[in-house]
Amino acid sequence: MGLQAQPYGIQGMLKEGHKHLSGLDEAVVKNIDACKQLSTITRTSLGPNGMNKMVINHLDKLFVTSDTATIVNELEIQHPAAKILVLAGKAQQEEIGDGANLTVSFAGELLQGAEDLIRMGLHPSEIIIGYTKAINKVVEILEGLVEEGSDTMDVRNKDEVILRMKAAVASKQYGQESILCPLIADACIQVCPKNPVNFNVDNVRVAKLLGGGLHNCTTVRGMVLKGDTVGSIKRIEKAKVVVIAGGVDTTATETKGTVLIHSAEQLENYAKTEEAKVEELIKAVADSGAKVIVSGAAVGEMALHFCERYKLMVLKIASKFELRRFCRTTGAVALLKLGTVNPDDLGHVDSISVEEIGGARVTVVRNEEGGNSVTTVLLRGSTDSILDDLERAVDDGVNTYKALCRDSRIVPGAAATEIELARKLKEFSFTETGNAFELCRLDQYAIAKFAESFEMIPKTLAENAGLNAMEIISSLYADHASGNVKVGIDLEEGACKDVFHALKYAADAVCTVLRVDQIIMSKPAGGPGRREQAAMDED
Repeated sequence: MGLQAQPYGIQGMLKEGHKHLSGLDEAVVKNIDACKQLSTITRTSLGPNGMNKMVINHLDKLFVTSDTATIVNELEIQHPAAKILVLAGKAQQEEIGDGANLTVSFAGELLQGAEDLIRMGLHPSEIIIGYTKAINKVVEILEGLVEEGSDTMDVRNKDEVILRMKAAVASKQYGQESILCPLIADACIQVCPKNPVNFNVDNVRVAKLLGGGLHNCTTVRGMVLKGDTVGSIKRIEKAKVVVIAGGVDTTATETKGTVLIHSAEQLENYAKTEEAKVEELIKAVADSGAKVIVSGAAVGEMALHFCERYKLMVLKIASKFELRRFCRTTGAVALLKLGTVNPDDLGHVDSISVEEIGGARVTVVRNEEGGNSVTTVLLRGSTDSILDDLERAVDDGVNTYKALCRDSRIVPGAAATEIELARKLKEFSFTETGNAFELCRLDQYAIAKFAESFEMIPKTLAENAGLNAMEIISSLYADHASGNVKVGIDLEEGACKDVFHALKYAADAVCTVLRVDQIIMSKPAGGPGRREQAAMDED
């Protein structure tokens, strides 16, 4: 009987089935390659001429979009290094609401530069030091590129808002921004609080209805709820509203009991007692002055009968989130169950009406006067994919308005800022004072690569638009060298408020990936395998 050799080293420390990669070639270069692949996917969707991606997720749902946040969410990326880039893109999306593509694509370009430097003989630690110095210098340069006077913007001036919002909306719906921007600007200005810094994105809602086209889109000061009212009353104006979260029905007792009925007369009296109790509750609501009952749960047949008798409109909103927004819109306080109504708990609406739009019946709740804190953008389109893409464009516009409320400073768009950053960063990399604490020669290589990475943005914008990228970049450098720092592709200026956060997140993600020199993966947890069905043909 032979002796079995015991595993040694890391094989003896970890369970059987693990994976262990280490060193530059196995760990660092493979991580960089995975991130570059992700960057290659997203890069062609950058800018107004970016191409759409058709993604089918694990639930067989189809997405046709150029929105990077949606693409990376639905791809379900498994590689740990590529996941770091996805997290950086998600952080950008949560912070600003746009610019995830810039974050992921720029990080991929930085890692491409890092791979070249590693093959030249630089250590990842030296690259990280150079990249860290570069991003700190970029933040300094960005401060000097801010447009004069852009920090004193009136966020309630519709023309100014539209001008700054166009660039963000055009990146999703190029050519349609002149129709969408006025709608988004109207919706945002209507719900903007006294202190604009407290602007809440959730107060601008989107309702999507199939049919019609972009010219049929509109804004509603209030809410648009899919579905009909419960009763026969379909329209009411200038009415008070009571919101019942627990439903409009007879409430069951908390303890179980048994009722013994000995005769038909007792049965009839029992039914009449229940009927009288429900009528008493509905009459109490009607006496409070309310004309509309909004229920968060089921509406009983008997309760509905008495609501019709007392001319009360009944509306059912199943979603508790929609119910909260309805309370915000009307100023009502949600009650737990049907009972005595306090006048202070009532809300107010200008009108509630059931309308038919594109074959679908919707309930439109309007609140034109003061106190309104929710506005709905009603989108129309021929397919669900188009409506989803329009919703993403509206979402970008609303998030742009939120960013403007916090900090209205802008920098030149159309790759003008990126070219200027690349030019000034290259100049910075050439500075050498000879002081031991200043830049060493190896740091300069990393900073120069960081500067070159900025060329990815004008190059990609030009390629996606079918232009000659090399000619464009050369002419941009020439113009910027002569002092025209606002010159961009097509000589257009736009708002790029997401540059600072996008570059910062990209640099942080790249440094995190470069710091990894070993990948150790445990054996995946195994569940029961899928049983194959018997007697199935290959077809």
